[in-house]
Amino acid sequence: MALIALNSPYPACRFAPTVSRRTWAGRALTGAGLALLPWMGYLAGTLPPTEAVAWVALDAVEAACLLVAGTRLMAGRPGHRAAAAVAAVLLVADACIDVATAGPGSELVGALAMAVGAELPLAALCAALAARAGR
Repeated sequence: MALIALNSPYPACRFAPTVSRRTWAGRALTGAGLALLPWMGYLAGTLPPTEAVAWVALDAVEAACLLVAGTRLMAGRPGHRAAAAVAAVLLVADACIDVATAGPGSELVGALAMAVGAELPLAALCAALAARAGR
């Protein structure tokens, strides 16, 4: 029985679902946009009101751009490039402002970790999608 499975004329990888780069990138952008929603609630509840308005507004625009770019990319619809470009600029600005305004110690470490681990890689993905030639 094992020999039949190993020598099968039907390769197992042929039936495995394939995920295109477009689908993978679309899921990543959509997931990041959705992840910002509870983060905005956290910011609104923990920051002083004047700061909360600015940060929640910035994150809301980031989330909207990521969701538009991700859903359009997954659906194969045009228009994802502009949203991805705006998201890339906003993510880089967010990372720079977070690091520049962070206090010393653990706050700075957290801002650097968020910038290097999430915001800048996501901005690079968005920039690559925005710069890619349309088909």
